[in-house]
Amino acid sequence: MLKWLAVVFLSSASMVGATTPIGEVICAPSDEMLSRLAQQYGSERQASGLRGREQVMEVWTDDRGDWTMVVRYASGTSCIVAMGEHWIDFAPHDPA
Repeated sequence: MLKWLAVVFLSSASMVGATTPIGEVICAPSDEMLSRLAQQYGSERQASGLRGREQVMEVWTDDRGDWTMVVRYASGTSCIVAMGEHWIDFAPHDPA
C-alpha cells in the first residue's frame, strides 16, 4: 500500500528536494492531497499540531495501520514528509 501511495503521489505531484524516509518530499495543493488521502486511500486525520504560525503537522492513518505525516502550509500546499506502517494509537478513546 505504501509503495503504491508513493508512486501515485510521485507521478502527479511536485517534489521538493529533501532527504526524508520516503526519499523525496511529495507536495500538492492541500485540497487535492487531503482528498486523496481520505477518498482514495481511506485515511483519516488522527492528530495535528502547529509548527509555527504557518504550518500544521498532521498524521493520517488507515485501518491497515499505514500512516502518513503531512505538513500543511498556510500557502495552500501540503507535503507528505514521511510514511510508514504498523501505526499504534496509544491515546484513550472516548466511548461516548
